Amino acid sequence: QVQLVESGGGSVQAGESLRLSCAASGRTFSSYGAGWFRQAPGKERELVAGISWRGTLPSYADAVKGRFTISRDNAKNTVSLQMHSLKPADTAVYYCAASTLSWTTSRADYHYWGQGTQVTVSS
Repeated sequence: QVQLVESGGGSVQAGESLRLSCAASGRTFSSYGAGWFRQAPGKERELVAGISWRGTLPSYADAVKGRFTISRDNAKNTVSLQMHSLKPADTAVYYCAASTLSWTTSRADYHYWGQGTQVTVSS
């Protein structure tokens, strides 16, 4: 069993940066693929970035490529999302997620979810 707790959300102006962190419990987390998803009001939850259990193969949604960076530290059981040049369109609840697969970009493969953290970007 893996439990995930996000932190670092908040309200910023367009162009600013935020760093989201996800703390995971459970000894198996280091062998799981991980990702960040987001859900804006009235929209489906979408993958923002994913990373393999080794911290390799980062993948990003087109909308965030070049602005967001996903990373993980298995020694600390954490996954982070560094967000730069934030836009109002990035406003959403951001969720950390883990998959028993070593790497995946499919939402259906993620079975462990955090409670979410709100990111609000104003123009």
